[in-house]
Formats: sequence, C-alpha cells, structure tokens
Amino acid sequence: MGLGPLMLDLVAEDVSPEEKELLQHPFVGAVILFTRNYHDRAQLQHLVEQINVNRETPLLIAVDHEGGRVQRFRTGFSRIPPAGSFRALWDQGERKALLHAKAMGWLMAAELRVIGIDFSFAPVLDLDYGVSDIIGDRAFHRQAKGVIQLAGAYMAGMHEAGMAATGKHFPGHGAVALDSHTDLPIDEREYDEIELDDLQPFTVLIEQGMEAIMPAHVIYQKVDPEPAGFSSFWLQRVLREMLKFDGVIFSDDLNMAATHHLGSFTDRAQLALSAGCDMVLACNNPAGAIELLDNHQSLIANSHYETRLESMRGQPVSAGLCSSDYAPYRQALDIASQYNDR
Repeated sequence: MGLGPLMLDLVAEDVSPEEKELLQHPFVGAVILFTRNYHDRAQLQHLVEQINVNRETPLLIAVDHEGGRVQRFRTGFSRIPPAGSFRALWDQGERKALLHAKAMGWLMAAELRVIGIDFSFAPVLDLDYGVSDIIGDRAFHRQAKGVIQLAGAYMAGMHEAGMAATGKHFPGHGAVALDSHTDLPIDEREYDEIELDDLQPFTVLIEQGMEAIMPAHVIYQKVDPEPAGFSSFWLQRVLREMLKFDGVIFSDDLNMAATHHLGSFTDRAQLALSAGCDMVLACNNPAGAIELLDNHQSLIANSHYETRLESMRGQPVSAGLCSSDYAPYRQALDIASQYNDR
C-alpha cells in the first residue's frame, strides 16, 4: 500500500482506535499535527511511532511550525522568531540577515526531524502589504526581492537539516485583508500586477529546488472565478506550465470558511484534485474526513501524485543533530535567543 492523496489530522495526544483504522485506509497518505496533539517531546515521539504502526508504507507527518505566531510545539522546542524578524537587518544590507534566516530554517527543521516529523509547511512566500493580519509578520518582507533572499536562505537551512520546503500561499495572500479561515477573501488586482510582484518569490524558489507549493484560498477575481487552490488556471496554466513546477501541490484545509461555497467535502476534494492538487487536507472536521474516505472511489487524483509525495519524506538525520555538543545547534540557539530576548 502506497501513499494516498488525503492528509488527515488527529483529535488528541495519541491515536484512538477509530483513528488507527482510518490511518490504514489506502486513500490516506499523511497526517498533520496541531498543538492539541502535543504534550512533551517524549509523548510526541511516541505519537509519531503510533501513526505508522502496521503501515507498510509510512505516512508522511507534517505540521505548521513556521515560527512566531504559527509554531505548534512550544515547551521543549526552541522558539523560532517570525519571518518578519529579519527585515530590519536585510534593509540595512546586513549579510547576517541571510545567515540568521538560514539558521532559523535549519533549527526549525532539525528539531522536527529528530522527532521523526517529515516536514513543516514553510516558508511563507507572501508579501506583507500591511493589510492582512493573518499574514503580517509571517511574511519575510514587503519587497519581492527581500522575500526571495530571506525565504531562500530559510529554505536552504531546511534542506541542510533534511527537510523539504513548501512555499505558501500561491500566488500570494498578502494583499487581502480577510482571513480565509473565517471568510472568502477576494483580490481585485489584475494578473499583470500579481505576476510582477507576488509571483516572483515562487518563481525563483521553484528554480532553487522548492519541493512543494500550497495555494491560497483566495479568489483573484479579475483572473479566475475560483479560489486559487481550485483553479486549473492557477495550478495548471501558471504553476505547472509557466513556472515549470513539477513538485507537490497541497490544497489548504478543505474545512476553511473560504471553501464552504464549493459544496460538500467530497465536492471540494474533487475540485481541488481536478484543478491539479496532489494532496488535499481535511482538518478539524472528522465527519468530513470520513465522508471523503467513504466516497474515495469516486475521487480521481492525477497519476503523478504518489511519486511527487515521496519527495516530501524527511531525510535520515542523526539524533545528535540537536545535541548541545553539536556546534551548529548551539550557534542556532544563540541566534534564536537574540530575537526572543527582545
């Protein structure tokens, strides 16, 4: 049994008997963890092992662990500063801004990899236009060049720690005020304006080897009537054909408010898969996840998704990667403390 195109979540700090059964389903390929799934490092290590008990092909295990406001595991993990923390240094032309961004990408990834978590949904490639509270300091910079350089350094750090990178939220979430978790944001800009600015970080980091992309649950009204994650124009025409991206496309969570107008969970999943997503996320709605599994035979995924998903599997790392005896780890902790002590 290989990897399926569905990512599920878990309710608590261990895997319930019902969830064990769901995780054996051939349509499931990954699990995403949240703060509710974490008590301490020992418990998390056990949970990771539980997830893949009796799985011939281990599931991918993911988390949103960017740093700043979006860091699911706190106690027992280093505090990763938000991406926007490096802006001031970069604006001053300081080379160490890139060194710091790279070190934080490495630290974030290293601490997850030694536990057995395959990847974090990072880095954010949105531009901070100053209008989106949900993006804000999760973005590295307002300027595309700043995002390209800082996010590129962060990605390089992730790669050194054995973790694949996921750029989000394609083609750019920073210019809309509404939060797609609770509303349906509509971006009124023309395609040319988006291409000139917001698309640049995606274009460059794809060229630098970014393994995955997560599209935004945003409608770019003057370009296509569907949210980007359900739009064959954005995913096939722009991402696959124009940007030559052949990595994984993850949908954002199908339970978010911005998707509700698209029908049932099954309808949403098929729209995302048909548009070009390789894996769909069904989180915080157990009934919706079960609906997808019950209807999985009617859902058609593309023929390349499983090969692409394998690129997200974390690379083997030594348990000593996050030891106080390891100089790069001590150096990364020192850099993190410079931001966290402010």
